[in-house]
Amino acid sequence: MAWFIKLERGIVDKPTFDQFVPAHVAYVKELVAKGHQAKTGYWKERGGGMLLFQASSLDEAKAIVQADPLIQNGCVSYELHEWCVVVE
Repeated sequence: MAWFIKLERGIVDKPTFDQFVPAHVAYVKELVAKGHQAKTGYWKERGGGMLLFQASSLDEAKAIVQADPLIQNGCVSYELHEWCVVVE
């Protein structure tokens, strides 16, 4: 499986964003359980973050991102990139 990165920037106020964080965390835990090796976090200075995960194709990666509660509820804008690992 290939690695993908969703780089995101918050586009709503913090109270709105925070109400969807528990659903996002549960969603990422579900990805981990399904073998996508997902990791999520935010930038220390706030205002954005990243989701790192594995998927079998770009189409699957797009579907994974679209199912994220932060995307579904319009909390973030994002870029999706396939990450080519050079050294493991």
